[in-house]
Amino acid sequence: MKNWLKEPLLHFLLIGAALFALFYQVADPEEVLDNRIIISETDIDRMITLFERKMQRLPTQQELNGLVDAQIREEILYREALAMGLDQDDTIVRRRMAQKVEFMFNDLVDISEPTEEELQRFLTENPDRFTEAARTSFVHVYLNADRRGQDVEADAQQLLQGLGSEQGPAVSADTGDPFMFGYEFEDQSDHQVSRMFGSEFVDSLNQLIPGRWQGPVVSGYGLHLVYIKQRSESWLPPLAEIRDSVMYEFLAERRQQANQAFYETLRERYEVIVEQAGLQQNMAGIDSRQ
Repeated sequence: MKNWLKEPLLHFLLIGAALFALFYQVADPEEVLDNRIIISETDIDRMITLFERKMQRLPTQQELNGLVDAQIREEILYREALAMGLDQDDTIVRRRMAQKVEFMFNDLVDISEPTEEELQRFLTENPDRFTEAARTSFVHVYLNADRRGQDVEADAQQLLQGLGSEQGPAVSADTGDPFMFGYEFEDQSDHQVSRMFGSEFVDSLNQLIPGRWQGPVVSGYGLHLVYIKQRSESWLPPLAEIRDSVMYEFLAERRQQANQAFYETLRERYEVIVEQAGLQQNMAGIDSRQ
């Protein structure tokens, strides 16, 4: 029985029911016609709290009077806008009101902190979210194809033979042609290398053997002779090292699931008719009329 009471779906349904009751209370059209404006003590406390949060101090009496006057002005203009129907067919207003419903639900949803077992299971089921990318450290010598023309390939082969006698990757910057991004790169992911040299260069780089000069490797800039200093494969860190990241992703997914469950509960209350020629007829829950 206790486990059943802890089920998140039960919490979502109870919150949804509470919101339905709230909607029916606040959506009375007669309230729009009411000419009374009541600024409650709760409203004033909220104004003070928001002011203090923003200004890091309590408002003076004059400032508080100004906040109350501004609230009254806003309420009067809001009611007049409703009376004139200005809220109708306004995309921005509709979107904002829809967002407020979602914000209300988010404030009410209480996502309990997961256990270590739940976090470990989430990590195991979603390794792609947390896998550390493979990293490569390398040095390159650049040959400018525009500058060298048809001789660039022969120059690369000749230079490669000379580099074969070098002990390790230590070469001077003037061994090849000037390169704007430098000559030595440490712990670069495929994505980082691709942004600089292009995907074709990355594919070739991953085929090279560490510890020797190889090439030429083609990029959008020209040719490169490359020495792989070190390469680490992609790996999934243990939960202890990335617990905060796993916790964040876990709670975000739970909240998204709660939002979707809440929306689907609301969706069941409506019959949706979309009048559009050629619309797919198998859209779930939608009556398409042509």
